[in-house]
Amino acid sequence: MRVFLQQRPDAGEAPRYVQLTLQPDLFGGWELLRETGQIGGRATLKREQYLLQDEANAAFEKARDSHLKRGFQLMFARGADAPK
Repeated sequence: MRVFLQQRPDAGEAPRYVQLTLQPDLFGGWELLRETGQIGGRATLKREQYLLQDEANAAFEKARDSHLKRGFQLMFARGADAPK
């Protein structure tokens, strides 16, 4: 599952973005990747590990909702449970 969120830029600045990716790892767990930064600039990647898919889904939805509340707009969603 993957979502790409983007925030409207201030005058003269590049837009900020957040990309959240939820994927299974090689050991039967789940991995939540959070990439944040400015378009065309530096980015930061954080990785969180979860043993259960339900916990991983809850963390994914919480992160997505948190960014939506901060003014980010959903630009792209992919996956069986892609948010609308």
